Amino acid sequence: MADASPPSPNIFYPEWQHELQAALLELDTEKLRERVAAAETAIFNRLQAISQGSNHTAERQAIEDALASLRVLKRDNLGFPDWEKK
Repeated sequence: MADASPPSPNIFYPEWQHELQAALLELDTEKLRERVAAAETAIFNRLQAISQGSNHTAERQAIEDALASLRVLKRDNLGFPDWEKK
């Protein structure tokens, strides 16, 4: 997990948003790969934890948005293919 810094006012789901924020702010390409992997792992773990609940609609939408951001980051900064091209 990212370092223990004071909570950000935009962090509603600290189980995974700290890792996402670290990835989005990383400038070093090698570290970015690690940050993206950490964010994806944190998101996966959280999805597992909330998989049986029905009252996590807002968080699921936030996760969907986060995964879209990670796809763009991987495509634009790490050279991953654009899977959404037609």
